[in-house]
Amino acid sequence: MAQRASKNPVGAVPLAEKIIEVRDLYKCFWVGTMPFPALNGVDLSIQQGEFIVIAGRSGSGKSTLLNIVGALESADSGEVLVCGQNIKTWDEDQRADFRLRHVGFVFQAYNLIRVLTARENVAYVCQLQGKQRGECMELADYWLEQVGIDYLGYRQPDQLSGGQQQRVAVARALAMNPHLVLADEPTANVDSKTGRDLIELMAGLNDRFGTTFLISSHDLAVIGAARRLVQIEDGRIIGRGVVHKPSKAVSLVCPHQHRPLGERIKLGVRGWWRNWRKPGD
Repeated sequence: MAQRASKNPVGAVPLAEKIIEVRDLYKCFWVGTMPFPALNGVDLSIQQGEFIVIAGRSGSGKSTLLNIVGALESADSGEVLVCGQNIKTWDEDQRADFRLRHVGFVFQAYNLIRVLTARENVAYVCQLQGKQRGECMELADYWLEQVGIDYLGYRQPDQLSGGQQQRVAVARALAMNPHLVLADEPTANVDSKTGRDLIELMAGLNDRFGTTFLISSHDLAVIGAARRLVQIEDGRIIGRGVVHKPSKAVSLVCPHQHRPLGERIKLGVRGWWRNWRKPGD
């Protein structure tokens, strides 16, 4: 399969510079003639290597925010900048290329392909990227091992528990070598212990590989594991808390250029969020 050339080449940036910046974002959904505002002037910046949790109740706008950052939806107004480039200017092919090559998705409902094994589910996205089947299977084996279920690689999703399916989804997201992993309510469909195990898994992967995570949740275990916490209510950011800032010592390749696994660095230690502050403080 021929690999399509990227339409949005972007240069390398230092690790601590912004890879995603959201400016004054608005989004409204309509049911008939009734408007339902989802985002009301949201501002957010994401640095390479961060582990950020967007916390808020159902309907607060957190999933909509993740979908817009991941180029799954478009905002009504405002900007989403990827290394300084406004994704509003991209056509659908460029948005699809961004999603395929630079954003890993972990969905609440897992979104695994039912007829494929766990191993094949992880390998599939790599094949879509144009990699050879053998390389994709090696990547699948590696990442299933990293999430602790390599021994389940030949099972189909209906032969796995909810927690095991979500681990496959995490492996699938990481196998594509993304710059950003978006996880929308990743613990919502599992029991509390499995949820704690999943968030500890993702935090550990952030430590070991420097992968950037942006997670939406109202689960207290997820909120407690945040390195940076952003609270959203009625589509507005109402609070922020910083636990750990990524190192500024390493430069990584930004979207539309791949970075080797060896360039990713181990970041910080896990901890409970602190230093809560209001926006603008």
